[in-house]
Amino acid sequence: MNDKAISEVLELVLKNVIAELGNDRQEAPRVKNSCEPIPIELSARHVHLSQKDAYALFGGPLTPVRELSQPAQFLCKERVRLIGPKGVMDNVAVLGPVRPNSQIEISQTDARTLGIDAPVRQSGDTQGTPGIVLASTTGIVGVEEGVIIAARHIHMSPDEATRLGVTDMDKVSVHLDTERPISLNNVLIRVNKDFRLAMHIDPDEGNSAGWNKTVSGRIQGC
Repeated sequence: MNDKAISEVLELVLKNVIAELGNDRQEAPRVKNSCEPIPIELSARHVHLSQKDAYALFGGPLTPVRELSQPAQFLCKERVRLIGPKGVMDNVAVLGPVRPNSQIEISQTDARTLGIDAPVRQSGDTQGTPGIVLASTTGIVGVEEGVIIAARHIHMSPDEATRLGVTDMDKVSVHLDTERPISLNNVLIRVNKDFRLAMHIDPDEGNSAGWNKTVSGRIQGC
C-alpha cells in the first residue's frame, strides 16, 4: 500500500471516529437547568382527615380558609388536638381536601413530645404506622394508624421535571442556600400535573438550616 492509499484510509478512519463521537454527544442525556432555584417550604405539623373522621370531629365538612402553594390544597378553619401517650399538642392545623384515610404529619421533636415512635415515610404510606387520638371541641376520634414524620420531597409538574432533568420517584441531593448552608440527601421527586415546584421539609430540618421564607435550594450535581 502506497503513501497515498494509507493517507486515504487514515482520513476515513478519522472521519468515522469523529462521527461516532458526535453521535454519542447527541444521545447523552442532558440536564438543562438542574441548578434552577427551588422554593423551600416548611411543612409544620398538620392533619389530613378522612371524611368520616372530619364529620366525627366537627359534625360536617371541612371549611377552607386559605389556599396553599399546591393547587387544590387548602388550610381549614378547623383545628384539632393531638393526644399521645406522653403529651398533647393543641391547635394543630387541618389541611384539605379530605382523604381516604386520615394522616398525621409531625416532626421528630413532636414525636418525642407525644411519646410516639413515628417512622419517616412518604405521604400516603401509612400502613403499619402508629395511631393517635384526635380531639376537637365537639368530638374525639381514635386513629388506629397514620402518624408519620414526612420524608423530604419536591413537588413539581411534568414540565418542571423536564426542565430540571429529573423524573418521578428519582432521589436527589439538594443544597439549601441559607446562612447555615446544608445539603439534604434522599429527596424524593414527586411529579404530577397538579403539582407546583416546591420542596417540603419539616421544622427540625428547617431550624437546623436557619430556614426563612426567602430560602431556596438547588439540586446538586448540576
